[in-house]
Amino acid sequence: MEFVVTGDGSKTLYHPGIGEHYHSKHGALQESEHVFLKSGFTFIVDSQQIDNVRILEVGFGTGLNFLVTAGYAKMMNIKLDYCGIEAFPLPANTIGETGYEKFIDSTIWENFITIYPDAINHAVEVVPGVGLEIAHTPVMAFSNDRTFDLVYFDAFAALYQPEMWSEETISHVCSYIRPGGVFVTYAITGNLKRLMKSLGFSIEKVPGALGKREMLRAVKL
Repeated sequence: MEFVVTGDGSKTLYHPGIGEHYHSKHGALQESEHVFLKSGFTFIVDSQQIDNVRILEVGFGTGLNFLVTAGYAKMMNIKLDYCGIEAFPLPANTIGETGYEKFIDSTIWENFITIYPDAINHAVEVVPGVGLEIAHTPVMAFSNDRTFDLVYFDAFAALYQPEMWSEETISHVCSYIRPGGVFVTYAITGNLKRLMKSLGFSIEKVPGALGKREMLRAVKL
């Protein structure tokens, strides 16, 4: 895999085996902030007036979505319990080469990069009030006895990983969302909208990150 500098100066990884980048080439950081932090995390915090949020992420990857969210949660004194599903966790030294320390709260970054290996299949505290666990497992093998307030669905695009966008996979992930919980992803297709409606979600088309006109946000009824 090789690093690629994206449009906003932040880096992403190119995965040659899949043929896709981990983040938008228009800007890895801006995509994470727009799709997941603003359209997901701040949306549910503001609309539901909660200060304790459990997030399930599909596709932990480089950890950028976690880092951006954790920095905001720390700043706003919001308790964050974050679980990322990742079948192929990246080596710690690879994540250390992302250069995210330029954009992320320094304490969050330093603690994360130190304890990242410990977070794989174990719950750890990154800073007070911010917990992290990375489930090293395929999505369909993921099991948890909790429900989550918010799902960050950040799998590779359906063109490259169609199985991740199947009815079976999406249904399995959505079974862990509590009533009133939110599902956000960078993509939006007719099939995905119909599937989310069939699973009991209200759907909303919201402006996409740079390079995409729209994205999907869905709320479980």
